Amino acid sequence: MTVYFIGAGPGDPELITVKGQRLIRQCPVIIYAGSLVPPAVLEGHSARTVLNSAELHLEQIIDAMRQAHAEGLDVARVHSGDPSLYGAIGEQIRHLRALGIDYQIIPGVTATAASAALLGCELTLPDVAQTVILTRYGDSSPMPPGEQLADLARHGSTLAIHLGVKHLPRIVDELLPHYGATCPIAVVHRATWPDQDWVSATLADIVERVAEKGFRRTALILVGHVLGDAPFSESALYRAGHAHLYRQGH
Repeated sequence: MTVYFIGAGPGDPELITVKGQRLIRQCPVIIYAGSLVPPAVLEGHSARTVLNSAELHLEQIIDAMRQAHAEGLDVARVHSGDPSLYGAIGEQIRHLRALGIDYQIIPGVTATAASAALLGCELTLPDVAQTVILTRYGDSSPMPPGEQLADLARHGSTLAIHLGVKHLPRIVDELLPHYGATCPIAVVHRATWPDQDWVSATLADIVERVAEKGFRRTALILVGHVLGDAPFSESALYRAGHAHLYRQGH
Protein backbone atom coordinates (compact mmCIF):
# COMPACT_ATOMS: atom_id res chain seq x y z
CA MET A 1 0.00 0.00 0.00
CA THR A 2 1.29 3.46 -0.91
CA VAL A 3 0.05 7.01 -0.50
CA TYR A 4 0.77 8.96 -3.70
CA PHE A 5 1.04 12.73 -3.30
CA ILE A 6 0.05 13.82 -6.80
CA GLY A 7 0.51 17.29 -8.27
CA ALA A 8 -2.64 18.04 -10.27
CA GLY A 9 -1.18 21.17 -11.83
CA PRO A 10 -2.54 24.73 -11.76
CA GLY A 11 -6.10 24.02 -12.92
CA ASP A 12 -6.24 22.86 -16.53
CA PRO A 13 -7.01 19.11 -16.19
CA GLU A 14 -4.67 18.39 -19.10
CA LEU A 15 -1.70 19.87 -17.23
CA ILE A 16 -1.07 16.75 -15.16
CA THR A 17 1.59 14.14 -15.73
CA VAL A 18 0.69 10.86 -17.39
CA LYS A 19 1.80 9.08 -14.22
CA GLY A 20 -0.34 11.28 -12.01
CA GLN A 21 -3.40 10.73 -14.18
CA ARG A 22 -2.82 6.97 -14.26
CA LEU A 23 -2.60 6.78 -10.47
CA ILE A 24 -5.76 8.83 -9.98
CA ARG A 25 -7.62 6.46 -12.28
CA GLN A 26 -6.38 3.29 -10.63
CA CYS A 27 -6.18 4.07 -6.90
CA PRO A 28 -9.17 2.77 -4.89
CA VAL A 29 -9.01 5.75 -2.51
CA ILE A 30 -8.78 9.41 -3.56
CA ILE A 31 -8.29 12.35 -1.22
CA TYR A 32 -8.25 15.58 -3.21
CA ALA A 33 -7.96 19.28 -2.39
CA GLY A 34 -11.39 20.26 -3.68
CA SER A 35 -10.92 23.98 -3.12
CA LEU A 36 -8.14 24.14 -5.74
CA VAL A 37 -8.34 20.94 -7.80
CA PRO A 38 -11.15 20.93 -10.42
CA PRO A 39 -13.40 17.84 -10.51
CA ALA A 40 -12.35 17.23 -14.13
CA VAL A 41 -8.95 16.07 -12.85
CA LEU A 42 -10.69 13.05 -11.32
CA GLU A 43 -12.54 12.04 -14.48
CA GLY A 44 -12.17 8.36 -15.34
CA HIS A 45 -11.41 7.25 -11.78
CA SER A 46 -12.68 3.95 -10.40
CA ALA A 47 -12.13 4.72 -6.72
CA ARG A 48 -14.54 3.32 -4.18
CA THR A 49 -13.86 6.21 -1.80
CA VAL A 50 -13.43 9.87 -2.79
CA LEU A 51 -12.85 12.47 -0.06
CA ASN A 52 -12.57 16.24 -0.38
CA SER A 53 -9.79 17.30 1.97
CA ALA A 54 -11.07 20.89 1.98
CA GLU A 55 -13.77 19.60 4.33
CA LEU A 56 -11.37 17.71 6.60
CA HIS A 57 -8.75 18.56 9.21
CA LEU A 58 -5.33 16.91 9.34
CA GLU A 59 -6.27 14.18 11.81
CA GLN A 60 -9.23 13.13 9.64
CA ILE A 61 -7.00 12.96 6.56
CA ILE A 62 -4.46 10.79 8.39
CA ASP A 63 -7.24 8.57 9.74
CA ALA A 64 -8.44 7.97 6.17
CA MET A 65 -4.92 7.04 5.10
CA ARG A 66 -4.53 4.77 8.12
CA GLN A 67 -7.78 2.99 7.28
CA ALA A 68 -6.70 2.54 3.65
CA HIS A 69 -3.39 1.13 4.85
CA ALA A 70 -5.19 -1.37 7.07
CA GLU A 71 -7.18 -2.54 4.05
CA GLY A 72 -4.17 -2.58 1.71
CA LEU A 73 -5.60 0.14 -0.55
CA ASP A 74 -3.44 2.67 -2.41
CA VAL A 75 -4.34 6.32 -1.91
CA ALA A 76 -4.18 9.12 -4.49
CA ARG A 77 -3.65 12.25 -2.39
CA VAL A 78 -4.25 14.95 -4.99
CA HIS A 79 -2.89 18.46 -4.43
CA SER A 80 -2.94 21.51 -6.69
CA GLY A 81 0.18 22.64 -8.54
CA ASP A 82 3.25 20.77 -7.36
CA PRO A 83 2.76 19.17 -3.92
CA SER A 84 6.27 20.07 -2.79
CA LEU A 85 5.41 23.80 -2.88
CA TYR A 86 2.93 25.08 -0.29
CA GLY A 87 1.16 21.75 -0.42
CA ALA A 88 1.20 21.05 3.34
CA ILE A 89 2.48 17.56 2.60
CA GLY A 90 5.33 17.79 5.11
CA GLU A 91 2.99 17.38 8.07
CA GLN A 92 1.23 14.46 6.38
CA ILE A 93 4.55 12.79 5.60
CA ARG A 94 5.60 13.16 9.23
CA HIS A 95 2.54 11.17 10.29
CA LEU A 96 3.00 8.56 7.56
CA ARG A 97 6.59 7.95 8.61
CA ALA A 98 5.52 7.50 12.22
CA LEU A 99 2.87 5.01 11.10
CA GLY A 100 5.23 3.14 8.77
CA ILE A 101 3.12 3.89 5.69
CA ASP A 102 4.90 4.13 2.34
CA TYR A 103 4.48 7.23 0.20
CA GLN A 104 5.67 8.71 -3.09
CA ILE A 105 5.57 12.25 -4.47
CA ILE A 106 4.47 12.73 -8.08
CA PRO A 107 5.51 16.23 -9.30
CA GLY A 108 3.10 18.64 -10.94
CA VAL A 109 3.11 21.83 -13.02
CA THR A 110 3.49 24.86 -10.76
CA ALA A 111 1.41 28.03 -10.82
CA THR A 112 4.65 29.89 -11.54
CA ALA A 113 5.30 27.86 -14.70
CA ALA A 114 1.67 28.21 -15.79
CA SER A 115 1.72 31.97 -15.26
CA ALA A 116 4.95 32.38 -17.23
CA ALA A 117 3.41 30.39 -20.08
CA LEU A 118 0.31 32.56 -20.00
CA LEU A 119 2.42 35.72 -20.11
CA GLY A 120 4.56 34.28 -22.90
CA CYS A 121 7.87 34.91 -21.18
CA GLU A 122 11.03 33.24 -19.92
CA LEU A 123 11.75 33.81 -16.24
CA THR A 124 15.52 33.51 -16.62
CA LEU A 125 17.28 35.65 -19.23
CA PRO A 126 21.04 36.16 -19.69
CA ASP A 127 22.23 39.49 -18.23
CA VAL A 128 18.81 40.13 -16.64
CA ALA A 129 18.01 37.37 -14.13
CA GLN A 130 19.35 33.88 -13.65
CA THR A 131 17.53 33.21 -10.40
CA VAL A 132 13.86 32.71 -9.61
CA ILE A 133 12.72 33.02 -5.99
CA LEU A 134 9.41 31.39 -5.08
CA THR A 135 8.01 32.76 -1.84
CA ARG A 136 4.82 33.74 -0.06
CA TYR A 137 3.82 36.90 1.72
CA GLY A 138 4.07 36.51 5.50
CA ASP A 139 0.68 37.36 6.99
CA SER A 140 -1.19 34.52 8.65
CA SER A 141 2.09 32.96 9.76
CA PRO A 142 5.48 34.65 10.16
CA MET A 143 8.33 34.12 7.72
CA PRO A 144 11.59 32.59 9.01
CA PRO A 145 14.49 34.97 9.71
CA GLY A 146 16.11 36.24 6.52
CA GLU A 147 13.05 35.49 4.39
CA GLN A 148 11.21 38.77 4.69
CA LEU A 149 10.27 40.14 1.29
CA ALA A 150 12.81 42.94 1.53
CA ASP A 151 15.55 40.37 2.22
CA LEU A 152 14.67 38.52 -0.97
CA ALA A 153 14.05 41.61 -3.10
CA ARG A 154 17.56 42.96 -2.60
CA HIS A 155 18.81 40.24 -4.98
CA GLY A 156 16.89 41.80 -7.86
CA SER A 157 16.02 38.39 -9.27
CA THR A 158 12.68 37.21 -10.60
CA LEU A 159 10.13 36.86 -7.80
CA ALA A 160 7.06 34.65 -7.69
CA ILE A 161 4.95 35.63 -4.70
CA HIS A 162 2.12 33.39 -3.52
CA LEU A 163 -0.77 34.34 -1.21
CA GLY A 164 -0.13 38.05 -1.42
CA VAL A 165 -2.61 39.75 -3.74
CA LYS A 166 -4.75 41.17 -0.93
CA HIS A 167 -1.59 42.79 0.47
CA LEU A 168 -0.43 44.13 -2.89
CA PRO A 169 0.02 47.79 -1.75
CA ARG A 170 2.34 46.69 1.07
CA ILE A 171 4.23 44.36 -1.26
CA VAL A 172 4.79 47.16 -3.77
CA ASP A 173 6.09 49.45 -1.02
CA GLU A 174 8.64 46.82 -0.02
CA LEU A 175 9.73 46.12 -3.61
CA LEU A 176 10.09 49.69 -4.86
CA PRO A 177 13.47 50.45 -3.21
CA HIS A 178 14.99 47.35 -4.84
CA TYR A 179 13.34 47.18 -8.27
CA GLY A 180 12.30 50.76 -9.03
CA ALA A 181 8.92 52.13 -10.10
CA THR A 182 9.31 51.08 -13.75
CA CYS A 183 9.96 47.41 -13.01
CA PRO A 184 7.42 45.13 -14.70
CA ILE A 185 5.02 43.15 -12.53
CA ALA A 186 2.15 40.82 -13.38
CA VAL A 187 -0.69 39.48 -11.27
CA VAL A 188 -2.21 36.30 -12.66
CA HIS A 189 -5.59 35.15 -11.37
CA ARG A 190 -6.41 31.41 -11.58
CA ALA A 191 -3.93 30.58 -14.33
CA THR A 192 -5.22 27.94 -16.80
CA TRP A 193 -8.74 27.88 -15.32
CA PRO A 194 -11.62 28.83 -17.65
CA ASP A 195 -11.94 32.19 -15.86
CA GLN A 196 -8.22 32.97 -15.87
CA ASP A 197 -7.29 36.64 -16.02
CA TRP A 198 -4.22 38.77 -15.48
CA VAL A 199 -2.78 42.27 -15.32
CA SER A 200 0.65 43.28 -16.60
CA ALA A 201 1.88 46.68 -15.41
CA THR A 202 4.72 48.31 -13.49
CA LEU A 203 5.24 48.72 -9.78
CA ALA A 204 4.06 52.31 -10.20
CA ASP A 205 0.55 51.42 -11.38
CA ILE A 206 -0.12 47.75 -10.56
CA VAL A 207 -2.17 48.43 -7.43
CA GLU A 208 -4.70 50.55 -9.31
CA ARG A 209 -4.88 48.09 -12.21
CA VAL A 210 -5.49 45.10 -9.93
CA ALA A 211 -8.12 47.02 -7.95
CA GLU A 212 -9.99 47.58 -11.21
CA LYS A 213 -9.97 43.82 -11.83
CA GLY A 214 -11.07 43.02 -8.29
CA PHE A 215 -8.61 40.17 -7.71
CA ARG A 216 -8.83 39.13 -4.04
CA ARG A 217 -7.40 35.60 -3.87
CA THR A 218 -6.02 32.69 -5.93
CA ALA A 219 -3.56 34.93 -7.73
CA LEU A 220 0.20 34.76 -8.25
CA ILE A 221 2.42 37.84 -8.37
CA LEU A 222 5.41 37.79 -10.72
CA VAL A 223 8.00 40.55 -10.48
CA GLY A 224 11.17 41.18 -12.46
CA HIS A 225 12.76 42.81 -15.46
CA VAL A 226 12.43 39.55 -17.43
CA LEU A 227 8.75 40.48 -17.83
CA GLY A 228 9.62 43.60 -19.79
CA ASP A 229 11.82 44.51 -22.73
CA ALA A 230 15.19 44.62 -20.99
CA PRO A 231 18.03 43.84 -23.44
CA PHE A 232 19.72 40.48 -23.00
CA SER A 233 22.42 38.40 -24.68
CA GLU A 234 21.74 35.24 -26.63
CA SER A 235 22.46 32.06 -24.74
CA ALA A 236 25.76 30.26 -25.23
CA LEU A 237 23.92 26.98 -25.79
CA TYR A 238 22.74 27.82 -29.31
CA ARG A 239 25.40 30.34 -30.25
CA ALA A 240 27.25 29.58 -33.47
CA GLY A 241 30.83 28.63 -32.70
CA HIS A 242 29.99 27.35 -29.23
CA ALA A 243 30.97 23.69 -29.12
CA HIS A 244 29.54 21.18 -26.67
CA LEU A 245 29.00 17.45 -26.36
CA TYR A 246 26.29 17.34 -29.04
CA ARG A 247 27.57 19.95 -31.49
CA GLN A 248 30.97 20.82 -32.87
CA GLY A 249 31.96 24.49 -32.99
CA HIS A 250 32.11 26.21 -36.39
